[in-house]
Formats: sequence, structure tokens, C-alpha cells
Amino acid sequence: MNRRELVTALAAQTDMPKRDVETVVQAFTDVITAVVSKGEPVAISGFAKFTKVERKARMGRNPATGEQIKIKASKKARITPLKGFKDAVLTPSQAPKLVKGVWPPAPAAAKPAAKRTTAKAAAKPAAKRTTKAAAKTTAKKATAGRKPAARATTARKTTAKKATARGRR
Repeated sequence: MNRRELVTALAAQTDMPKRDVETVVQAFTDVITAVVSKGEPVAISGFAKFTKVERKARMGRNPATGEQIKIKASKKARITPLKGFKDAVLTPSQAPKLVKGVWPPAPAAAKPAAKRTTAKAAAKPAAKRTTKAAAKTTAKKATAGRKPAARATTARKTTAKKATARGRR
């Protein structure tokens, strides 16, 4: 699930407009990022804990050579899932119930394209309609014939390059 799908699902779950949900999600991430970047942890009970972890400098070993190296101090972001989230993930029966159609998303209603075309075509005179339609059909056929040939040529070139590269090894 990406950000757009999350906003759509939240809008469906809460019956709020997508624009408002997008604003809330953006503000949510901004607040958490700003607070954690300053060093304060953010814990959302039953979900996750966001923290900034500072690691001290230490001595380590290069695994390839075995020599000792100094590892410098660093800062890391840590997100820890809390008990309620882990329980819901591991036991799906404990997960919150969603409104029907929230996830997986309901399929988009197919728009009848033929009706729109018929309505537009009815407004034009019959003679113009036939000549324009014939010109569009001819143009589509001409461009459609060119594209697959170009793709096939490119595919042959890349295959030939791969074969010669393999032979050189």
C-alpha cells in the first residue's frame, strides 16, 4: 500500500473527503518527523514507537583483512512495533475490521465510453463524421504498424550485445 492508496482507504473508512485525509496524513508524518529529529520519542499506543538512536564510536574489525578499524559515531532512526500491532499482524482475527471496500479497494466503476462518443457524434454532420473517422483509423493503423518493428529491432540489438559480452569472458 502506498501513500495514495492509504489516503483512499482512510477516506473510505472515515467518510471524509480525500483532500482532508491527505492533509491529515501529511501533517501526521511532518509532526512525527520533526519531533523525532529533535531527539524526542513518539509512541502511538498499540501501534509503534518512533525514536532517534545515537550510537557511540567504537572499534571493529574489517572482515576481509582482520585488521582493527574505528567505527565513527552515528545516528539512526528506529521504529519499533508495539504489542497491539504485532498481535494483529500475527493473528489476523485480532486485526481491526474495515468498512467493506476499504481494502482491497473496490474496483473502479467502468465508464461507458460508447455513450459519450455517440452523444458527441450525434451533434456533428454525417459527412464530416465519416471522413474524420476514416482519417483517424488510417493514422492509427500506420502508427501501430511502426512501433512493434522498432521494439523488435531494439530487442535484437540488446540480445546480440549480451551474446558478444558473454563470449568475451
